[in-house]
Amino acid sequence: MPDRYDAFLLVSFGGPEKPEDVIPFLQNVLRGRNVPQARMLAVAEHYYRFGGRSPLNDQNRQLIAAVEAELAAHGPSLPVYWGNRNWYPLLTDTVRRMRSDGIKKAVAFVTSAFSSYSGCRQYREDIASARQAVGPGAPEIDKLRVFYNHPGFIEALTASARTALEGIPAVRRNAAEIIFTAHSIPLAMAQTSDYEAQLREACRLVSAGLHRDHWQLAYQSRSGPPQQAWLEPDIRDRLREVPATGQTRDVVIVPIGFISDHMEVVFDLDTEAAELCAGLGLNMVRAATPGLHPAFIGMIRDLILEKVGQCERRFLGDCGPRPDACDSDCCPPAQPSFVPNHTDR
Repeated sequence: MPDRYDAFLLVSFGGPEKPEDVIPFLQNVLRGRNVPQARMLAVAEHYYRFGGRSPLNDQNRQLIAAVEAELAAHGPSLPVYWGNRNWYPLLTDTVRRMRSDGIKKAVAFVTSAFSSYSGCRQYREDIASARQAVGPGAPEIDKLRVFYNHPGFIEALTASARTALEGIPAVRRNAAEIIFTAHSIPLAMAQTSDYEAQLREACRLVSAGLHRDHWQLAYQSRSGPPQQAWLEPDIRDRLREVPATGQTRDVVIVPIGFISDHMEVVFDLDTEAAELCAGLGLNMVRAATPGLHPAFIGMIRDLILEKVGQCERRFLGDCGPRPDACDSDCCPPAQPSFVPNHTDR
């Protein structure tokens, strides 16, 4: 491998690890945003329901271990670092440690597969801010491209969706409703990014792998004031429509917009959606996120090799791979009132 990168950096959102972390974590997330105190406390209750601990950090530790094993077995040989936007290990602290370790140039993988302000551009801004805070000698950091249509991502999702379908009795399987979900965002934000188009293409690719031509895309984790338009339909509204069709009582939910089973998955889907389905008489099966699937871990290595010209830019479908660098005016910042429903992705 050319001596271009000397480290790998995982950048994620971060999450509390114990109850006393919850409020300071949310204050970090909401800093500079005009969000009512009552709203923050309501979000905090979601974390307290699960002991005040987000699943995200433990999942990132497992992801790091898997990436380290992949790179050790197949190369390139790179030390792995980890920095979060909003909770420890904080990104700025990690970049400072990288400078102390003599790292000059790193490649960064962020835990988001799709283009939007919060899913791509904001990560770039956070990396730039961390480097600026560290000052002279901070390593250069290049973010890996968006990977929504990479074969490894699609393979992992298709495998988990297939496993979920197999959890439905064979005589009912073909009639089961497949609903993909992703984090909703304000409509104004969606209109200035490729977020929705990329989601639909990823859904189409997974459905093709399942040999299914009927599927639905719904959204979850809506936040913001009621008068603000967001991407719809909400997953709960979509679920309420299923019994009226009279065609099935089985629903497979595929959280295509998320790469790990963090709070927005375990609360919005495994808790709220599951409770709603029970009340509606629906049999709900939730597909796993890509997580530690070997194809997904292999994809991360592919993206590193691609960045240095040692691997072809792999993709599925007709949209082609996303460029490494976004245009300066792409995915403009979110409106100040926007805050994810659980601030954990």
